[in-house]
Amino acid sequence: MKETPTLQQMLNSASIKRRFEEILDTSAPSFVSSILTIVRGSSKLQECSANSVVAAAGMAAALKLPLNPSLGFAHIVPYKGQAQFQIGAKGFVQLAMRSGQYRTLHSGPVREGQIKEIDFLTGEIIRGEKISEDIVGYVAYMELLNGFKKSLYMTNEELHAHAEKYSQSYGYDLRSGRKSSVWSTNFDAMAKKTVLKHLLSRYGIISLDQQGYAMMKALQADQSVITDEGFRYIDNEHGEEEKIVPFSEVTDVTKVDVEPEENDSEEQKEETSEEKND
Repeated sequence: MKETPTLQQMLNSASIKRRFEEILDTSAPSFVSSILTIVRGSSKLQECSANSVVAAAGMAAALKLPLNPSLGFAHIVPYKGQAQFQIGAKGFVQLAMRSGQYRTLHSGPVREGQIKEIDFLTGEIIRGEKISEDIVGYVAYMELLNGFKKSLYMTNEELHAHAEKYSQSYGYDLRSGRKSSVWSTNFDAMAKKTVLKHLLSRYGIISLDQQGYAMMKALQADQSVITDEGFRYIDNEHGEEEKIVPFSEVTDVTKVDVEPEENDSEEQKEETSEEKND
């Protein structure tokens, strides 16, 4: 019976080395070193299949996003023995900046009274006066260089419902009274990312040129285990059913909204801590 190669063996193989060098050139050795550092620092990642770790790292490399947890751009996250690729809110901002098409891109909390109403026709948010420090929802806003601008607002109730629907780990927290999911431990960071991701997936620049395709691929790959067949959304699977979007369907950005949200991980906790300090 052929032994399954370890992560170290896979990363030392000529084919894997060559692939990372093709993508990252002279930055490949330091990127590979960061993979090993991250895995050695997480007992949960050490239990994940080496193939899934390398595949997740390969997606981060393809998007030119570092895996340094303190930067908060991209992460390798363990879940049920598999490694997921997950992009942080800063990673989405970074990809948008590279396109050279965005003047402004932001997401943040909305306090009571700050939104008076939302125009039913244009979707434009009409500002009001803050009446308390209570956070009632989160908003994301984008403005392109060509003048196009759009915002997206979700109430706290809508965000909680979204998390419960798409994250099994958060649903488990609600049922058990525990706080293991990042949705439970750092709702603020998760909410900021969610509204930003939804805004970009619906109104951002998604095209087949190099930078537009990078954003499209990031939206599709986020929170997935990358398999030979496609993107598997393991945290949104129920029973024996596997939720896989084939690579051939990567251009169908309408599938973005069915993705699961983040699972708990040491890497994400560092990211969310970093975002709180911004």
